Amino acid sequence: MAITIKDVAQLANVAPSTVSRVIANNPRISEKTKVRVRKAMTKLGYHPNFIARSLANQSTRIIGLVMPSSSNDYYQNPFFPTILQGLSEGAQENHYSLLLSTGKTEDEIYEGVVNMVQGGMVDGIILMYSRMNDHILTYLRERDFPFVIIGKPYDYIEEITYVDNDNVLAAEQATDYLIKLGHERVGFIGGDESLMMTIDRLSGYERALERAGIDRRMEYTLHEDFLHEGGQAAAKRLLSIDEPPTALVVSDDLMALGIVHSLREMGVRTPEEMSIVSFNNVHFSELSLPALTSVDINIFDLGYQAAKGIIHMLQTGDAPAGTIIPHHFVERHSCRSIKQGAMAMTY
Repeated sequence: MAITIKDVAQLANVAPSTVSRVIANNPRISEKTKVRVRKAMTKLGYHPNFIARSLANQSTRIIGLVMPSSSNDYYQNPFFPTILQGLSEGAQENHYSLLLSTGKTEDEIYEGVVNMVQGGMVDGIILMYSRMNDHILTYLRERDFPFVIIGKPYDYIEEITYVDNDNVLAAEQATDYLIKLGHERVGFIGGDESLMMTIDRLSGYERALERAGIDRRMEYTLHEDFLHEGGQAAAKRLLSIDEPPTALVVSDDLMALGIVHSLREMGVRTPEEMSIVSFNNVHFSELSLPALTSVDINIFDLGYQAAKGIIHMLQTGDAPAGTIIPHHFVERHSCRSIKQGAMAMTY
């Protein structure tokens, strides 16, 4: 005879509804009660039928994921599997699955989101990016559909649940670090100019220059794809300037690696002739030559907290406020004080 929730409730001396809430990992149930119910489930050999529960509750227990682009470019960057790992772990802890929305164009991605929402395919959505004037975000708000953003919203910041770093402060600190090493010709290499991450990091870079009394040179600011090839393109453009920068703040490790490789091919040494601070602190940043000084933005935690945020919203109906994930600076070997010797640049 099949073991039921009522059998578990009787053994644990709780109501059947409490067993259901423990299975759903409801935060309103105390840890003591959860432990007692789970022990009863183990003793009886009870295994929840999540498909049946979803049908009964009119819930899919699936969270939709929307990327800024589903092209191969995004998958090439180590940022993706790390944040996906955090999302997956946060979802699995609460017995949710993930559904990735794909499309080659923005219109196709938008259509995929509409299909997920109107087709009842998901309970909530996580936007794995934040950009200006995003019509997907507008659609979700108009439908009053549960969603969380990874990244600070462009608008309605007090009304939208999001998870992000303090990108302004992080870029400001990275730029300060280079300025304190004696660099005045500091460049900034960012990604898509519509992404809030790029906007905030550029703002932090500009703030540090202004505070140090250094005029910003527009030719020192470039925007490329978050790829090795994007970094290579940026390096070539920088070295075509009559007076290139001596240091760079680069918004992505993979892009920074492309810059280092391209500079080396053109006979420019890092850090002897070009210092670099990058972002993300992915695994290869420590293994590159030279090892990259990088801002660790805790990618896994960004994904994990985004998953926890949407699940909290679905279980309680409450929309948590924005969450700022702390970053920290990892100093390695890609930067050099300009005071350690002449910075003769021969390009």
